[in-house]
Amino acid sequence: MEFSKSLIHWYLQNKRDLPWRKTTAPYAIWLSEIMLQQTRVAQGLPYFLRFMDAFPTVQDMANAPEEQVLKLWQGLGYYSRARNLHATAKQVAFDMGGVFPDSSAGLLKLKGVGDYTAAAIASISYGEAVPVVDGNVYRVLSRYFGVETDISSSGAKKQFTELAASLLPKGQASEFNQAMMEFGALQCVPKSPDCGSCIFTVKCVAFNTGKVGQLPVKLKKIKVTNRYFNYLIVKDVNNNSVIQKRTAKGIWHNLYEFPLLETEVLLSSEETLERIANFEGLGFVPQRIKLLNPDVIVHKLSHQHLSVRFWEVAVGEVVDGAIGVDLLKSYPFPIVIYNFIENHWSNH
Repeated sequence: MEFSKSLIHWYLQNKRDLPWRKTTAPYAIWLSEIMLQQTRVAQGLPYFLRFMDAFPTVQDMANAPEEQVLKLWQGLGYYSRARNLHATAKQVAFDMGGVFPDSSAGLLKLKGVGDYTAAAIASISYGEAVPVVDGNVYRVLSRYFGVETDISSSGAKKQFTELAASLLPKGQASEFNQAMMEFGALQCVPKSPDCGSCIFTVKCVAFNTGKVGQLPVKLKKIKVTNRYFNYLIVKDVNNNSVIQKRTAKGIWHNLYEFPLLETEVLLSSEETLERIANFEGLGFVPQRIKLLNPDVIVHKLSHQHLSVRFWEVAVGEVVDGAIGVDLLKSYPFPIVIYNFIENHWSNH
């Protein structure tokens, strides 16, 4: 237990001053944990504050329309988290009387809550003796104990969960779990950690065997798909434009976008112009087509790299369903489209 004692002592000396650390309320802990899934604290913090301001209680979030939740989430990525967040808020508010389950087993029944998030909420809010296991935990434990198991293998999670559970000090699950997360985020970082200032150098197997850069072991690589998006910015005689909701499963579900022409490969401007002119999805004949970003925007998601171009399509008529810029800006968009809108219509 010397490891656990030293880790918690380090945490109490070095922990960051974060708003969700000042409470054990399950709503705030749940919100912070969902936001921090695959998101750095510095990026997630302003979103947490905005959400707590807009939705002080789970009931407030449950009563809000999904589009408001998505709009507030805009730019944070992994939008299924926002949809699950809203679904869970409704589940807790309407089916559970506004009270979160008080165990990791109960929390696992909530949409978007996996083992890690359930363990974090259960230990921090209710003191349940259950360990958290995520990338930070894999890294810290594999380095300190010299565990060379491939963390992408089927048995890795069970092995690391059992190891973390064996280290949990009685009555201090909350402090231990938060200490483990913080140590992995601040000290035992993925690349070029400052081992010289680490409290564990004497007993860290990776440090003493020169394997810090090799641990944890992860052999399975993520396959990345390349996609090519051409967004058509319709401009009718009233300077209004057309947007549509992405209803298909996949990236950006329930967010908005401009009419989309997706191609198999990155076409030349000339080929794309021809495709747009004959694009049946528009429902009208373009008068003029102009490329708005000569340099392709490459937008990288975890499993997809998108090459994005925006084209202005001028139309000599009033387009049914077209809307003005001010209204258009109120809809939730993927960040790559939102940034384009802000730049293209910066005077609005």
